[in-house]
Amino acid sequence: MKTSVVRSSLFLSLSCFFLLAGCAPSTSGNVYTRDQARTSHSVYYGTILRADPVTIEGKSSAVGAIAGGALGGVLGNAVGSGKGRNLATVAGALGGAAAGSAIEKKTTTVQGVELEVELDNGELLVVVQEADAAYRVGDRVRVIKDARGTTRVRQ
Repeated sequence: MKTSVVRSSLFLSLSCFFLLAGCAPSTSGNVYTRDQARTSHSVYYGTILRADPVTIEGKSSAVGAIAGGALGGVLGNAVGSGKGRNLATVAGALGGAAAGSAIEKKTTTVQGVELEVELDNGELLVVVQEADAAYRVGDRVRVIKDARGTTRVRQ
């Protein structure tokens, strides 16, 4: 009986974690938020001067900590009996929360590119975005900026 409860809790916690981790906002130059759709964007043209690989740090929210804590608490509760079980439950919840937060941060970390662009008007601009397209020095690009200042580089 305990094994099926632990398995069910594990499956539910992991499902919630990965479902919510997938809701992280995109840093891709090819993805628009719902708010950015059907709004005016300014377009500038320029040339890539530098394209350097970077890492875009993942986020760590309460989602990972809660999912990890719940899973750790359930697993800890399956250990021992009496006061030992209570201690294992608390330790499992705390350890699970820390692990869940770290896992969320790791799974939302992406490889990015720092693009230095010289616009046709002579202005220099640096944009960091997800590395979902290949950019090389000398490439002609479009720089798209929305009213809130969100900027993306597209080929």
